[in-house]
Amino acid sequence: MFGNSQSQEMQQVAARRHWLKRAALGFGGLAFHSMLHSASADEGGARGANPLVPRQPHFLPRAKRIVFLFMKGGPSHVDTFDPKPLLQRDDGKPPPFELPRVVFAPQGNLLKSPWKFHQHGQSGLSVSELFPNVAKHADRLCVLRSLYGSNPAHGGALLKIHTGSDQFVRPSLGAWVTYGLGTENQDLPAFVTICPTLAHGGVNNWGAAFLPTYCQGTPIGNASLPASQATVNHIVPKRRNLADQRSQMDLLARMNDEYARANPLEASLEGRLGSFELAYRMQSSMPEIQDISGESEATLRLYGIDDPITENFGRQCLMARRFLERGVRFVQVTHSDSEVQWDQHSDLYQGHTKNAAEVDKPIAGFLSDLAASGLLEDTLVLWGGEFGRTPTSQGNGRDHNPHGFCMWMAGAGVKGGYTYGATDDYGYYAVENKMHVNDLHATILHLLGLDHERLTYRYAGRDFRLTDVAGKPALDILA
Repeated sequence: MFGNSQSQEMQQVAARRHWLKRAALGFGGLAFHSMLHSASADEGGARGANPLVPRQPHFLPRAKRIVFLFMKGGPSHVDTFDPKPLLQRDDGKPPPFELPRVVFAPQGNLLKSPWKFHQHGQSGLSVSELFPNVAKHADRLCVLRSLYGSNPAHGGALLKIHTGSDQFVRPSLGAWVTYGLGTENQDLPAFVTICPTLAHGGVNNWGAAFLPTYCQGTPIGNASLPASQATVNHIVPKRRNLADQRSQMDLLARMNDEYARANPLEASLEGRLGSFELAYRMQSSMPEIQDISGESEATLRLYGIDDPITENFGRQCLMARRFLERGVRFVQVTHSDSEVQWDQHSDLYQGHTKNAAEVDKPIAGFLSDLAASGLLEDTLVLWGGEFGRTPTSQGNGRDHNPHGFCMWMAGAGVKGGYTYGATDDYGYYAVENKMHVNDLHATILHLLGLDHERLTYRYAGRDFRLTDVAGKPALDILA
């Protein structure tokens, strides 16, 4: 009798296990369908609505749009916008401070800057002679001298400066801005990146990750192409006219709508169809933006397009202005090439001289043009790379330095002729008003009227944000 009772109990346990196994699969399926339905709703918003329509910020913004002038490779802060007199004095001596436990490569003694710094404007802001034209805008620049990150390698550092994470695939800064604010021109993407690098993270640096697909950046060319060839591919259709395309998209929309009504828990194609609609509208607006033949000779000279040294980056900056004035929310312009970039482990003098000569006049012209048109009043301009360089030497170059570097802002909402924070006396570590990359992102979002703690997106069971669980806006830089 005891044996029969035990046998029955074992059968009941087995039955319960079998039921739980089947039920668990069912629960998982229900949860998965729910996630797909939620993702579909987020992807396209209300059916038929355009997810790129302008959204209200959390509070009154100081800037309506942003352009990021990205110097790939890591420009040296101690040779550009962060002068260090003691570094000049102690050239060739061993560093009088402890190096980080992890360095990218072996480092030597202190290496002074080959360039002199001079004070400019009414503010007396110190700028290296590498940037004589940008220096004329000294009273517009807000130099952030105390930035620091967490990764000494290009790949991780690029992802960190662009997405807030150096280890995981996360939405880019431009994608978060697009998600939060939409765009002011429904015929153009909200986020455009001109001649982006395909290395060190590539598309992840302008991707949307788990944000809706409409948030992803639209690349115009890439760093391996001259800016004169940087266009949106196939923007002018060769096989079908606009009327035929319109009929095709209307058919797809009806088919998707019928499927969605019949299968309410299944994922729909709202996001993909939205991208088709935007591409359709871009056919009438993008060719006009990419055609700079209508610009005056004076404007072309202002950007340095008449000079082979500055023509490439000048063309990128001019294109950026044309996107900004037409309502694009976030524009990135990348200075990069396959030979030198800003990564001068050796021959610092030759490399930085070349790079600065290519960008100095175009950037100055860009700032002048924005100011003359009134765009600078509500456009935030950000300049910088993924990290700085060490004050110590690698032969006649410098190593990567994420522990202290500088970037600058100009335009809407920031104090001009102003420096924020400081690195130590030799420029190795951020020491005063330290500004982590999370803080930089929080500051940018604040200037755009977005609270970085409220700009969240729920994914995989948790709320994500650009600044993760950190970040504090640098309110002292606000004008």
